This record gives sequence, C-alpha cells and structure tokens, in this order.
Amino acid sequence: MTSRITLTASDNHQLGAAIAGDLASATGGVVILQEIFGVNAHIRNVADRYAAMGFYAVAPALFDRVQPGIELDYDDAGKSAGIGFKKTIAAAALRDVSAAIAEAGKAGPVAVIGYCWGGSLAWRAACELPGLAAAVAYYGGELPGAATAQAACPVLAHFGSRDASIPMDNVAKFITAQSAADPAVTAYIYDADHGFNCDARPQYDAAAATQAQARTNAFLSPHLVQSHQ
Repeated sequence: MTSRITLTASDNHQLGAAIAGDLASATGGVVILQEIFGVNAHIRNVADRYAAMGFYAVAPALFDRVQPGIELDYDDAGKSAGIGFKKTIAAAALRDVSAAIAEAGKAGPVAVIGYCWGGSLAWRAACELPGLAAAVAYYGGELPGAATAQAACPVLAHFGSRDASIPMDNVAKFITAQSAADPAVTAYIYDADHGFNCDARPQYDAAAATQAQARTNAFLSPHLVQSHQ
C-alpha cells in the first residue's frame, strides 16, 4: 500500500508523491512516471508492484503544478484534460522528476519507468538528467521524434504495433538510429495498442504486459540490484 510524501523541486515547488517499499531493505530505487491521467489507483498499484519486487518506488504527482490530487478517468474527457495539463507544465516536469529521483536515490541506484507521457519523460530524463542507472519507456510518443538524441544511461523501450498515435515507421527509424548509440537503446514491439500495460484501460493486453514486464525485470536487475550491508 502506497503512502504519500511531499517533494521539493529545484524551483521550490512542492509536489506530492506516492511511495512504496522499505528503504532499509530495498535493492534500488524506481521512479514511476504517470500517464496523462495522474497518479491514480493504477499508478499507485504499479508502485506497489515494484515495491513487492524489492525496490523503493516513488511516483511523483506531476499535475500538482496545476492542482493537487488530479486523477482523471480513462475516457475522452479525461484524455482531453490530461493533454491540456501536460502542456501546461511541460517545461517544468523534469524538475519534479529530478526531485523524485533524489528521493528514490536514498535506496541506491535509480531507474525511471514511465508510461505514455511518462514514457516520453523517462526518455527525456535519460538524456537530460544526471545520475540515472537506467530508464524504461512504455509507448512514449516523443521517442520516435528524438532519434538523434543521446541517452546517458541504458534505455529499454516498449511499443505497440497497433498504436495509432505512434507510427511504426517512425519507431523503426528511432530503433535503427539508437542501435548505434552508446549506450544503445533496447526496443521491443508488441502486437498491442497504446496503453497495453495498463489493466485499467480497455487497451490492456495481458500477454503483452506480462512479456514486457519480464523484459523490464531482466533489464533492470543488473543496473539496480544493490546489496545492503
């Protein structure tokens, strides 16, 4: 069960965050980056899942820059509102991500794991923020448009081939460009739609989500597992 703490960004903005896990025994930290629907029950559940794996999970409430406690429905109205909120705080979002990374770092090496908008932020964090051990981006729409960007840590990217919002031609170009990067981006494409990992959405695909989670676990293990004396 997650609990709530307050983080302070570099511009002194205070935001909430859902946390889960035991700092004393955690093998590393993970920052869970929300979809455009807020730090809702699903995102809190994701934090709980990573805590159960032995990590200290921190899910920053990025929409707190608009209004604390925003949680949106998975419908057209929620999507429209979320897109608007995202645009409002886009320039400042990485400050809040950085504050969450600092909190998660109390447990050791840190990875960011993001979904949808959070997937794009995970990619931006990998490219722009120091000190990350790894990053995982689920269907991040900004990745294909950033084929020439350079991540400073290993990155794993998951895409759905039936995701109309992220053209597969652009994904292929991104994968080709990033395969020659150092560190290279590891990418997988699933026979699934956008949002396939979210079991609260109609696009949820259990097979794709299970396979992506297994690949994520294997990817994170060498970067995050840290023994505690």
